[in-house]
Amino acid sequence: MKKFPKVFVIVLNYNGADVLRKCLLSLFLARYPNLEVVVVDNNSLDGSLEVARKVFPRAHYIKNEENLGFSAGNNVGIRFALDRGADYVLLLNNDTEVKPDFLEKIVELGESNEKIGILSPLIREGKTDRVWFSGGRINWLRMRSSHLRDSLKEDFFNSDFMTGCAMAVKKDVFSRIGLLDEDFFLYWEDADFSVRAKREGFLLAVSFQSQIYHLEKSEETNDNKIYWLVLSGLLFFQKNSPFWLRPWYFIFIFLRKIKNKNDLRKDFSKKSRTVEKAYQDFKTYA
Repeated sequence: MKKFPKVFVIVLNYNGADVLRKCLLSLFLARYPNLEVVVVDNNSLDGSLEVARKVFPRAHYIKNEENLGFSAGNNVGIRFALDRGADYVLLLNNDTEVKPDFLEKIVELGESNEKIGILSPLIREGKTDRVWFSGGRINWLRMRSSHLRDSLKEDFFNSDFMTGCAMAVKKDVFSRIGLLDEDFFLYWEDADFSVRAKREGFLLAVSFQSQIYHLEKSEETNDNKIYWLVLSGLLFFQKNSPFWLRPWYFIFIFLRKIKNKNDLRKDFSKKSRTVEKAYQDFKTYA
């Protein structure tokens, strides 16, 4: 590349004491000359923000007064970046580590085609050769999404969505479709943003040459995660299901509620009660 577009990397942090420092260290070792790092903290209580400020004074730091969730938290950083002339804004999980050339390869691919709006590196699982994300698929009939886990040998342009784990967005995308939808507190906001971008004609591209490691803190399963996966999934398909599938959307939700009631009658497990609460709370969105 003859020029280096200005890239802001937004790292959203919430109690990331065990991962944030390694993430930022890998970012500042990245070989890209026009990079700004912004840490947006969702009111962490573990001292991770204070430690990061001392160790990495070159980064920008924004502390929210409460945990705003993924969409609203990242939007704070996105606005900060766009106000300062960002050409690309890259959302990056705090539980990742990047390779030194990861950003150069992403921007190189983005600059090769003006139709590309959102880009992702190939994301590996931990420090292994196993692929965690090489693209995404949305199953509209079964109302679920899945990661492709192929070892790419060329760039991939046929993804249904990008993961918010590492998602580089050109500034033109934000000017056309807006920021992340703040109706989503946690999960599915990346799929929603991707679908909106594709509807505006932007391409989604995964660079096989750009690679990072996802260290899986966000993979831990707990009741909070189950709750937001269910509630945000319901919201995503309510907002984005194709018109011809709308009748099926209501039928499918009805069937899933019946299954949940049967599960509750069988064992009344904590997971079943969490799912039930998500269905109940979703009524406030309907």
